[in-house]
Amino acid sequence: MTAKIRFGLDRLLADPALRRPLAGKRIALLAHPASVTRDLTHSLDALAALPELQLTAAFGPQHGLRGDKQDNMVESPDYVDPLLGIPVFSLYGEVRRPTEAMLDSFDVLLVDLQDLGCRIYTFITTLRYVLEAAARRGKAVWVLDRPNPAGRPVEGLTLRPGWESFVGAGAMPMRHGLTMGELARWFVATLQLDVDCQVVAMDGWQPDAAPGYGWPLGERSWVNPSPNAPNLSMARAYAGTVMLEGTTLSEGRGTTRPLELFGAPDLDARAVVAEMRALAPHWLKGCVLRECWFEPTFHKHAGRLCHGVQIHVEDPLHYDHAAFRPWRVQALAFKALRRLAPDYPLWRDFAYEYEHERLAIDLINGSPLLREWVDDAAAVPADLDALAARDEADWARVRQDYLLY
Repeated sequence: MTAKIRFGLDRLLADPALRRPLAGKRIALLAHPASVTRDLTHSLDALAALPELQLTAAFGPQHGLRGDKQDNMVESPDYVDPLLGIPVFSLYGEVRRPTEAMLDSFDVLLVDLQDLGCRIYTFITTLRYVLEAAARRGKAVWVLDRPNPAGRPVEGLTLRPGWESFVGAGAMPMRHGLTMGELARWFVATLQLDVDCQVVAMDGWQPDAAPGYGWPLGERSWVNPSPNAPNLSMARAYAGTVMLEGTTLSEGRGTTRPLELFGAPDLDARAVVAEMRALAPHWLKGCVLRECWFEPTFHKHAGRLCHGVQIHVEDPLHYDHAAFRPWRVQALAFKALRRLAPDYPLWRDFAYEYEHERLAIDLINGSPLLREWVDDAAAVPADLDALAARDEADWARVRQDYLLY
């Protein structure tokens, strides 16, 4: 069967004319474990096999070039690739932005990163940082585009001014609906970067096509872009479930379904789901919530039996891509819990992505607005809906100028 979709990497490898401008240039690659070709060869190995390309360096984002670190805030060191003999620089180690010495190692940086379509996923912040550094030093950046597996829907509050962080690359909603190539175009425009930024676009990406709605399901293998991104269901739910990282509830790390479920030893999950359905049943469209029990082997509540809820978004009978709103589903769970147990210690007070002053839940949401809505006993779902709907409509208009597909 002929492949219907070709990612940017595969187009670059297949077309010598596309590669011609790279001749004679020193090339670096920014990649991670999911940076693979159609036949699952890692992009570093595939590019190194092209005799006319001079690979002089590689970069790894959070979790590493080959995927060596399991959790957040676990740094990767620099090293020398044992096969190619080139330096592999970590952009999640001693630095988050490329240093002058790193920038001296290349003329053109190829960025081949699989994203999850969520603002908090740090690969898009790393994209911003390398674009800014390249603009400052006159380096070129080529983004080898890949699908947004969460597709085109937009959801969530826009990050507010002053709330930029490593998990908040800019003023976009939680679920942005863009590819990495499109995000690069938006960064260049909004940050007014004077940089040679090329996007090697995909052929045949159809973000509205069933059953994948963003991911070419049945056509391309899924490779974890980070250790706790094991499947398409996680990618669909992530724009909501990532908020659990700012709470005392388990997000399912230490289980085989991370970021598709939530729970705690002292949670009455059945009561929470009933309260969610009573409060805002229209927010629960497009998915199925299932009461479950799980015991994390590591991370929050390790070794303790948790009562929880799994968000199911893989069943074609119940999953509705246009209707499913993961950010609202998770926000509603917090609201339901707060109504049932007003004193529940929901918000986690700990350093999150090297931020020590601001609450993790606020950093994740790009403002305190979500937390304030949850904690305000008088606030109702319509209040949050009104806030978010404005942001979502604004972003849907803004992003039009940057769409490639």
